[in-house]
Amino acid sequence: MGARSWFVVVAAAGLSSLAVLLSSPAPLRADGSGDPTATGSEDGKYTDKAGNPTFKIAPDGTVDWYTSIGYVRYTANCMQCHGPDGLGSSFAPSLVDALKTVDYGRFLDIVTNGKKNVDASQDLVMPAFGENPNVMCYIDAIFIYLRARSDGALGRGRPASNAPRPPGYSAAENACMG
Repeated sequence: MGARSWFVVVAAAGLSSLAVLLSSPAPLRADGSGDPTATGSEDGKYTDKAGNPTFKIAPDGTVDWYTSIGYVRYTANCMQCHGPDGLGSSFAPSLVDALKTVDYGRFLDIVTNGKKNVDASQDLVMPAFGENPNVMCYIDAIFIYLRARSDGALGRGRPASNAPRPPGYSAAENACMG
């Protein structure tokens, strides 16, 4: 939900509801794909209620395999432009901020096909990675990592602990990489 939507909800609900909302112990999350809570899992990859890839972080901070490998693949393929931990740079915007409004389908479209935003004051170009197996074979993992960062569930840096590699992951990875 964007800032305008929150304003409308707050204005409609009144100030007493705002006080309850602000004093609520649950963190407010903004995610273009909706609620990131894992409701399903197949071969160690978690999905939310809408079927989008999502993260699972244990109370002790252990992340699922896909969040962990997403960090590694993001760092290898995306960090050069989008900065460490998805926070943005002078070359490209923060993906931590972008995923607050960009859903999974739009994320896939931008990474696969690229994006141009050219006007008199700027020339922003995201190259297409649709033919790059180093990105596309790990696109769900990259999204999962960035989603965890965007939702504030995962801090900066490499996750300290991760779940083991799921059975069958290596075979799927090898098949994708060719």
